[in-house]
Amino acid sequence: MIVIEEDGFHLIVDGKINGQDASFLIDTGASRTVFDSSRIQSLCSVDSLAGNEKMSVGLGTSTMPSFVATIDSISFGQLTIKDYQAVALNLSHLLETYKTLGLPVVVGVLGSDLLRQFNAVIDFGKKQLKLYSGRRILTNEH
Repeated sequence: MIVIEEDGFHLIVDGKINGQDASFLIDTGASRTVFDSSRIQSLCSVDSLAGNEKMSVGLGTSTMPSFVATIDSISFGQLTIKDYQAVALNLSHLLETYKTLGLPVVVGVLGSDLLRQFNAVIDFGKKQLKLYSGRRILTNEH
């Protein structure tokens, strides 16, 4: 949990993309998990991202072009997601704000699609994110 001003905070979870460390901003209001287009290219070793016909809305902007890429693996603790069809956007405004505030660099936003799929439970008191597959806890990140 990262404190933003005196009365707010952002939730950050650590994970891995293709075996490389990556931090994600947790956003329960985001309908989809999205990645910064420039960061995902460096983590996925792709030369270019395929254009996406759908425009994306949110993250403090009006509609913006989005791109798609396949990520070989995304991991959060014991959970590994293979061949994830990722949506990538230009998140430079978010990354610049974090940099200005001296906050950790994030690769993207962990949204409701994955949070719902893995029955996420966020425990604010313990600063934990738990993801479940059936009854089995797959991750317990701080």
